Amino acid sequence: MYTVRHQLGDTCFRQRPVRHACALLLVTALLAGCGARASTDVPAATGDGDSSAGAAATDAVVDTVVALVDGDRFEAAEAAIAAALADDGTSAASRRALLFQRERMRRILIDFRLDEDDVRARLRQAIPDLRDDEFARWKTTNLLEHRVIDGRTLYFVRAVPNLFRLSPEAAARRADPKPFSQGPMESPNAHHAAITEAARESGDSNVLPRRVHVTQSITVDPDAVPAGETVRAWIPFPRAIPGQQEDIRLLESRPAQARVAPESTAQRTVYLERVSRAGEPTRFSIDYELILYAQRHTIDPDRVVPAPAAETLAPHLAERPPHIVFTPALRAFSRKVVGDETNPYRIAQKLFAAVDDIPWAGAREYSTITNISDYALHAGHADCGQQTLLLMTLLRLNGIPARWQSGMVYSDGDYWNLHDWGWMYLAPYGWVPMDVTTGRFEGATAADGSSLEWFYLGGLDAYRIAFNDDYGTGFVPAKQHFRSETVDSQRGEVEWDGGNLYFDQWDYDFEARVLPDTARTARGND
Repeated sequence: MYTVRHQLGDTCFRQRPVRHACALLLVTALLAGCGARASTDVPAATGDGDSSAGAAATDAVVDTVVALVDGDRFEAAEAAIAAALADDGTSAASRRALLFQRERMRRILIDFRLDEDDVRARLRQAIPDLRDDEFARWKTTNLLEHRVIDGRTLYFVRAVPNLFRLSPEAAARRADPKPFSQGPMESPNAHHAAITEAARESGDSNVLPRRVHVTQSITVDPDAVPAGETVRAWIPFPRAIPGQQEDIRLLESRPAQARVAPESTAQRTVYLERVSRAGEPTRFSIDYELILYAQRHTIDPDRVVPAPAAETLAPHLAERPPHIVFTPALRAFSRKVVGDETNPYRIAQKLFAAVDDIPWAGAREYSTITNISDYALHAGHADCGQQTLLLMTLLRLNGIPARWQSGMVYSDGDYWNLHDWGWMYLAPYGWVPMDVTTGRFEGATAADGSSLEWFYLGGLDAYRIAFNDDYGTGFVPAKQHFRSETVDSQRGEVEWDGGNLYFDQWDYDFEARVLPDTARTARGND
């Protein structure tokens, strides 16, 4: 296993314009080689007190490296990184950004580590009589997801199982065409009907409370950290949200000394430390209880009006690079889907349905993707977080405030999983939930005839715990090194003084069970 030590160096640098000029020449050459154009309109520095040229130069280097990594030119990207890091005039912020691009390349190579022989061997386990023409067709259409990095064709580690989800032809060719596994809430069931009935009878949108006991853990591989060093772990932890999750009680942590982030932390965690011992795993865990509610907001489309011009809503309408950007392609997609509709709820329905139509597939790590909403728009598949960010971007573009939420989903059995969803603001109703990945239950009705089709556009089941009310925000206490997950926070984070511990160096676990004395409040789950 490989541990990265991030050398950030000093935080104060003197500008060296001549060396920056050399770096810019390298950047210009690299950009020309990958079909892009580097700006050379950088003013000359007038002395050590004038940092404008240095800042512009290092920004150009970072932009170039990002483009090179996105373009699968890793050797050229590494050359540009090395040149910039050797330059004392490179700012601390640019230095850190460049080091992350070096780490991003390493992470991409973990995700894309299969060669063609590996993929063919895995395919033949499911399709013993695999034909060359089939393989070529699935590769050409990128149904077998791959990248050509510095001339080497490398396949995504989930390329084969994703192929069977994305291609009915490939799925039908399996020797054992068993159904794909899915969570219990991904099909309409008695729980959805019970929520709808309870909301209608009570007149309340927050219903069927139950108390749940949760255990979460992180286990670091033996010798991932040298013996005697302190390992630092952040385990995701919910915060109270009235009507969604309440009365949160941390019961126990192992080790016993724990630091719980303030309630106001958008990505809340429990912070733990433990000293590593030679040849042994380093384990952290927490137990807690909370009350969870299901939600069902009954929305009359004819009552919905445009969102007010409120200062509190403004951040949820704005672009937020790098993952929420109103690109030309996204604007064109929006125009095609929305057409001449002006009602905010009906616009949301159209966008929800369009994003729901994007097939689900196992995703590469979010930290390796430059713009997730744009990726989801073009990749031909997306997972829950990618779909959610795409829908949030489209809603904001159309004047509908939207924000992020994510955490864990669980079941009455052994199933649990990471999951992302969101919220949108519909006047006069306020904030209502949306889960575009669970999506539409087209034509589904409850026993009493109530429609369940749009349940997840204004409703949530009670089988989820929210850890995050935003994406890409900081921890308390802050990490010293790069996060393994730069967008979401569901598995946790681990580091030591020597650097971050990436996902290939530790594992995580989650267990949730509804406490017996509260099961009667959720009879619809039986």
